[in-house]
Amino acid sequence: MSDNNKLKPGWKVWRFDQMATNVNVRIDNPSESGMEHYVGLEHLDADSLKIRRWGTPDEVEATKLMFKKGDIIFGRRRAYQRKLGVAEFDGICSAHAMVLRAKPDVVLPEFLPFFMQSDLFMNRAVEISVGSLSPTINWKTMAAQEFALPSMGEQISLATAFSSIDELRHELDSAQRELAIAERSAIQSVLGDDDKWLMTTMKSVVKSIEAGKSPKASSLRAKPHELGVLKVSAVGSQGYCPEENKALLNPNDFIPEATVEIGDFLVTRANAQPQGVARTCIVESTPNNLMLCDKTWRLHFTADAPPKQFILAWTKLPKFRSYIEALCSGTEAKNISQEKFLSAPMVRLDKGQQEDIGRAIEEIERAKKALDKRRGAVSSIKRSFLNKAFGEA
Repeated sequence: MSDNNKLKPGWKVWRFDQMATNVNVRIDNPSESGMEHYVGLEHLDADSLKIRRWGTPDEVEATKLMFKKGDIIFGRRRAYQRKLGVAEFDGICSAHAMVLRAKPDVVLPEFLPFFMQSDLFMNRAVEISVGSLSPTINWKTMAAQEFALPSMGEQISLATAFSSIDELRHELDSAQRELAIAERSAIQSVLGDDDKWLMTTMKSVVKSIEAGKSPKASSLRAKPHELGVLKVSAVGSQGYCPEENKALLNPNDFIPEATVEIGDFLVTRANAQPQGVARTCIVESTPNNLMLCDKTWRLHFTADAPPKQFILAWTKLPKFRSYIEALCSGTEAKNISQEKFLSAPMVRLDKGQQEDIGRAIEEIERAKKALDKRRGAVSSIKRSFLNKAFGEA
């Protein structure tokens, strides 16, 4: 952006390295870093500046980067995922991220993260990414990019407005997490004390498991109108993420029977970490041009099985998760066999319990949908406001 005649009044063009410092403090032995927190790209949520999850340095190996409270952790790998967060603590993070620190003479530290969430910045980040399998941003290229920024006074006003919208979004996110807790509490209240549970296995409720396919696919990300393969990361910790896909080399390779559909109950059979194995979700909305990958299963349940939402909640409870994480195997990536998955614990419900749980989950699902609608509206307002603020004059 070099034509100053097109700038809004009071705005000025800066190179990105004039706006931010790339903090490149490398930590070769994470477990000896003295830090308590490790933030990987899997811990960052798309379009959210809040970091809600993290691991510990002794869980990871290889070189990582150190960050300080207030730094921006930006996922430079697969920038299309729009992952960046503002650290509220010191720690170390994945080397697939950039640790950025605002230069306050040019840009306010409170303002820079919001600017980086704009389509203007994110689209540029995708454009300058290099590599096919895992497109990544080089700092040298990022540093040379030019962007127009408003005056300090306008930055303060915009940061205040964006912060207000973000605070509302955080409140809605908190309400969503409280609903998840309420769902588990409702299940617990119906089931009673766990020492009185009648136990069976997942095999008692699963009629069949449909494995995904592994066609030859390109490393390019599928556009909305293109046929694609859904990555295992689409079964995310917070639910279904249909953006996680890649384009097929040839439409003839697409297998219609493996198409992901609304209502599908998906399970990951393999993942990089044990916590990602047998992760579950229900597909609430999705395009009809994505097919299941070979690291993901689609479950079909028996006619007398409990509601899908109950089974979903059950697979997130400690009794189920501890079994999975103890039995998943593999060196580099962890996985679990269908046989072991079907042997995982499942509580047996009598007819009365099924009805009570069905009613409780139905109420919670109504509340979730209403909350999701509000969260979607707030996200749309923020995105619109960001694009209006940073669009062309």
